[in-house]
Amino acid sequence: MANLLFYSSLTVIWLMLLYHMFLMQGGYMHYLRYRRPIQEWEKKKQKLPKVSVLIPAHNEEVVIERTIKSMLKLEYPTELLEIIVINDNSKDRTGEIADSYASRYPQLKVVHLIPPNIGGGKSGALNHGFKHATGEVIVVYDADNTPERKAVYYLVLAMLNDPKAGAIVGKFRVVNAAQTLLTRFINIETICFQWMAQAGRFNWFGVATIPGTNFAIRRSIIEELGGWDEKALAEDTELTIRVYNMGYHIRFFPAAITWEQEPETWKVWWKQRTRWARGNQYVVMKFMAKLFTLKRKSIVFDLIYFFFTYFLFFFGVIISDALFVVNLFVDLQLNVGMVSIILWILAYFLYITEVMIALGIEKTELNGKNFLIVSLMYFTYSQFWILLVLYALYLELKRVLLKQETKWYKTERYQQGRKQDNLTS
Repeated sequence: MANLLFYSSLTVIWLMLLYHMFLMQGGYMHYLRYRRPIQEWEKKKQKLPKVSVLIPAHNEEVVIERTIKSMLKLEYPTELLEIIVINDNSKDRTGEIADSYASRYPQLKVVHLIPPNIGGGKSGALNHGFKHATGEVIVVYDADNTPERKAVYYLVLAMLNDPKAGAIVGKFRVVNAAQTLLTRFINIETICFQWMAQAGRFNWFGVATIPGTNFAIRRSIIEELGGWDEKALAEDTELTIRVYNMGYHIRFFPAAITWEQEPETWKVWWKQRTRWARGNQYVVMKFMAKLFTLKRKSIVFDLIYFFFTYFLFFFGVIISDALFVVNLFVDLQLNVGMVSIILWILAYFLYITEVMIALGIEKTELNGKNFLIVSLMYFTYSQFWILLVLYALYLELKRVLLKQETKWYKTERYQQGRKQDNLTS
């Protein structure tokens, strides 16, 4: 029995590694050609629609001013740009700072949420902000984001030229990547997500996931769907499934770039990523029950992938590791032969190869320091993810069984220096 479990888990691990190598190939192909249509699109000189940028903000005093400044620098016609900061019951100077800019810039407005219009987390804030939006296209940014000047323009340009796209997703980069070893890990993880999960899936299957920031969506879609799901901790993934089920696709267009902060301490990382994992587990459990009634078969495939990732893959890793350790103290008659050891070693090198290819797309990231970090990442950061997913699953199952209310964790922000401010100047 132990041998069956061990080799089954090893098979699951290898299937995931090979699938991600397949995605990486697709991501690289998408990188080579995603900019080709831009010049042709711009020649059409299409009429630009009015855009409403929604920025949910709860206690964002540390970052909100820099974010607002970057929004005011966006290269999009001022008369067609509406920037809405949703001050979600902040206890610091977030609302005061936003109001000071709104008094000077007519394209900026502030929506102040106070009890009882609070408690829905980011989804609730977005739903309230949407009520005040007048744009044909809705763009969402987190309060720590500094989009590059043409980010919104590129999101809209892609939407105008892809009528079947319900949403356009841009690329995000880590603004504080060099701060700590943890942020270096996250920077590498983020780049892999962009070029494997987003670009790779879009290239092969026409599928991408709406992230929490730097995306544009048609107003009509939000109206038809009735807004964001306030029970979802991963409101972006949940929205993705519903957009696909309406018959639209989601386009990954990395010409639209934003820079965002990431956790600089493990405590903050643990809380944020637990919310993400619980959110994705909620989405899987919500839609797996409707798996065969969903209209779009591509998203059925993606749901199975999420199930595979957050359930089967992590349990496969846990089982293989546990059996190997237990076998050191108790004879489980586990036949870990030379072939298994070779497969383990090859899996490690395949992991490094996949990640380094992704880093190679971002020209400044392919270097010796990142190679050493990736080599370490497999034994540290990746293993912490396993524990985190288990913990998140425990919390989510407890919430369902005890019928607890969903609680939103707000990620801690950090003061950044001039180097980060200059990225959008």
